[in-house]
Amino acid sequence: MEWWQALSLLMGMMLLLMLSGVPVVISFLMVDLVGAFLFMGGEAGLTQLILNIRESLTSFSLLPVPLFILMGEVMFRSGVGFKAIEVVDHWIGRVPGRLSLVAIMSGTLLAAVSGSTLASAALLGEILLPEMRKRGYKHEMSIGPILGTGGLAMLIPPSALAIVLAALCDISIGGLLIAGIVPGIMIALFMATYVVIRCTLQPELAPPYQVQPIPFGQKIWETVVHVLPLGLIIFLVVGLIFLGVATPSEAAALGALGTFAVALVCGRMNFKVLSECMMGTVKLTSMIFLIIVGSMTFSQILAFSGASTGLIQLVTGFDLSPFMVLLLMQAMLMFLGCFMDNLSMVMIAIPIYMPIAQALHFNPMWFALLMLINMDIGNITPPFGLLLFVMKGIAPPGTTMMQVYKSGIPFLLCELLTLVLIMLFPAIGLFLPSMVK
Repeated sequence: MEWWQALSLLMGMMLLLMLSGVPVVISFLMVDLVGAFLFMGGEAGLTQLILNIRESLTSFSLLPVPLFILMGEVMFRSGVGFKAIEVVDHWIGRVPGRLSLVAIMSGTLLAAVSGSTLASAALLGEILLPEMRKRGYKHEMSIGPILGTGGLAMLIPPSALAIVLAALCDISIGGLLIAGIVPGIMIALFMATYVVIRCTLQPELAPPYQVQPIPFGQKIWETVVHVLPLGLIIFLVVGLIFLGVATPSEAAALGALGTFAVALVCGRMNFKVLSECMMGTVKLTSMIFLIIVGSMTFSQILAFSGASTGLIQLVTGFDLSPFMVLLLMQAMLMFLGCFMDNLSMVMIAIPIYMPIAQALHFNPMWFALLMLINMDIGNITPPFGLLLFVMKGIAPPGTTMMQVYKSGIPFLLCELLTLVLIMLFPAIGLFLPSMVK
């Protein structure tokens, strides 16, 4: 069988199953079974498939995944992040788009202590949207900033998706985690700048209001009590990896332990919260590990069938510059992001993209970072970005889906600008990982 026939068969089966309503993970596993039987030697291929599954899931490098997920579960189910948002609110003075800036700064802070994009967006929405509505904020300045910053948890460590992506790309997990910091901060700064400029030009979008003065001493005390513990968690994860004191797995364990300690000290931890955290962690980890199994096995089947080699020869045979190929690859990811969740994009793209990226001699860390940013963009890309539906669920009654779409577009452009800058200037994303000891 020719390589293009094998690729068409595998991709066609997968798309047919997905369009039939079969979950993406199950679709991949079924295609893997058929592919292993056809291209890896019949029954021997199925035996090898089982061995591959065991090898995929017993990698020590995947240990941070459940620990980072556990951190996020504890953070949000215990509610220890609520007070931090109030402290951020107290520090921001009377500036244009004040509550929108609170959403951006709080979202960035929450992203640094939890890898859950959906939980971060839901938490910010539940706390800030009622107040924004009360103050007369339009959708562009209420829903939009929360949509934009909700996805930062995917970029700024701890990020479970970054670990999965690094494992599938066979690159340094600690390096990719650190690489997401600068793009995440850039996106937040671009969004904040947009909010201030837009609200200065159109103050009716976020009407100014009188802010009750808070004594400076009280703000310092609130920061020490409610924000400093979160800073400690951030240091346990990011700081220890950056300094070379701990591996990602050790840092994840310390971060989870620190999150539990903060919840206990704040009196927010009990048996009910603990059981909910454990169940949520098990469910999400199981789903992610199934995706890892499906994607790694699919990569091997593409290699055995000759599809990977054929694709590389096809792409390199075109009279296109490597940068133009990169643009086309990123455009295809954006297209997939309109219709698929991030993990599904990982499953489809990695087995096909990585051999091409290696053949074109792209820096693997830089290429994986571009994919990570692109997946963040997919969170708010109409019509099926996951965060769009989260915001629709918690938006004020009467909010239409089209209003949610329009609210997110300027913030999507801020993320797109960051992606373009890092494509043009790779050093922006790579200088921090290069400093990791």
